[in-house]
Amino acid sequence: MQLEINGKSIETDSQGYLVNLSDWSEDLANVLAGQDDLKLTETHWEIINMIRTYYHAHGTAPAMRALTKLVKTELGPEKGDSKYLYSLFLYGPGKQAARYAGLPKPTGCV
Repeated sequence: MQLEINGKSIETDSQGYLVNLSDWSEDLANVLAGQDDLKLTETHWEIINMIRTYYHAHGTAPAMRALTKLVKTELGPEKGDSKYLYSLFLYGPGKQAARYAGLPKPTGCV
């Protein structure tokens, strides 16, 4: 699937994940979120940036269990909860946040 972002053609796979990770931008994340009828807020960006940092350190996007643990460690127990994460990313925090962050689909996510 091709997306046009700021005059640049960006290729995604059939599930909306980037083919070339270097094509990621905040504008792309906002377009992808818009396709899901979601407007990214500062709270969403907190999680998106966190998993981008995790990916660069570990070479993989965190699956749900790892994401919950990471958020709990970084942002505290009130945010490190699956209910909180699902309130931000209704279609699955691990998969949806990774897609917006321009990362591959987390392993273990169906």
